[in-house]
Amino acid sequence: MIDQKYVDFAVEKTLSLLSIDSPSGYTQQAAEACLKEFRALGFEARLTGKGGVIADLGGADESDALWLEAHLDTLGGMVSEIKSNGRLRISPLGGLNANNAEAENCRVVTKFDGIYEGTLQLDNASIHVNGDYSDTLRKFSCMEVVLDEDVKTVEDTQKLGISAGDVVCFDPRSRVTEKGYIKSRFLDDKLSVGILLGLAKYLHDEGITPKRRVYAHITVYEEVGHGGAASVPAGVTEAISVDMGCVGTGLTCTEKQVSICAKDSGGPYSYDVVKKLIAAAKAEGADYAVDVYPHYGSDVEATLRAGYDIRHGLIGAGVYASHGYERSHKEGVKNTLLVLKGYLGV
Repeated sequence: MIDQKYVDFAVEKTLSLLSIDSPSGYTQQAAEACLKEFRALGFEARLTGKGGVIADLGGADESDALWLEAHLDTLGGMVSEIKSNGRLRISPLGGLNANNAEAENCRVVTKFDGIYEGTLQLDNASIHVNGDYSDTLRKFSCMEVVLDEDVKTVEDTQKLGISAGDVVCFDPRSRVTEKGYIKSRFLDDKLSVGILLGLAKYLHDEGITPKRRVYAHITVYEEVGHGGAASVPAGVTEAISVDMGCVGTGLTCTEKQVSICAKDSGGPYSYDVVKKLIAAAKAEGADYAVDVYPHYGSDVEATLRAGYDIRHGLIGAGVYASHGYERSHKEGVKNTLLVLKGYLGV
């Protein structure tokens, strides 16, 4: 059975990964940490050419293999301009929203000259000075990174070694409350990576070999659309994206449930896979919801668009305030692990 220790392990590993900056395109350190975690549990794992991680979780039948995908890359920014006042314009990496990123602490990672701290602010951010503060539409063309350095000109900032193309990483502000709520930026999708590590620990500790071969693919370009578009091993017949479950108006899922997605912006998921996921949830007594996501895309859809002939599905622990300061719950983690256990028949 899925004991609480596997839930706690998944959350612990999530927090560890959240502490490592990894916006799309800047994921090497996080991927190497994830690689070590799978290897520490006794599983063969390797880095892909794109920088993701593939872990072989075992299984006898290689002709009907299951491909579990979760992504390690997050939202972030990239320096696009040094302004005349020495502050920075940024271009978003992935679906970073200016409204959600405003007043957030960040780190500018230069290519050769270290890391500098700053804060993303609206231009002229003092309410006592800016009479248009409340009415200004938040967009990146009127936001700036205010560096915590004594810079006043383009040349001042250039002397620090900051230039266009440098990565901007945002503070995740991770914490777990006494009531079991998990709050952080980038639970999408490091929480699911933690869940797959929790599943791996369960298989290891219980000495379980699945009937069908199971691979975990930790992707690093999901937030920009092509994370799952490569590296599928021969014999894979089904792929399930373990990503965040949507919570919001018009949907039934809560942070304490596992969400099974029937359809998103890319179209319907495999009807047979959806039914099997529901059956697995029922068999394991998991608290689940089935929803249609109005604005969403997943790794497994990128896998299908790349031409792979497989069936696909999507599940995830319920996450509220997606692409902002997100919130889930340990019960959502447990219910997601239960569905995976049931689907694997372990």
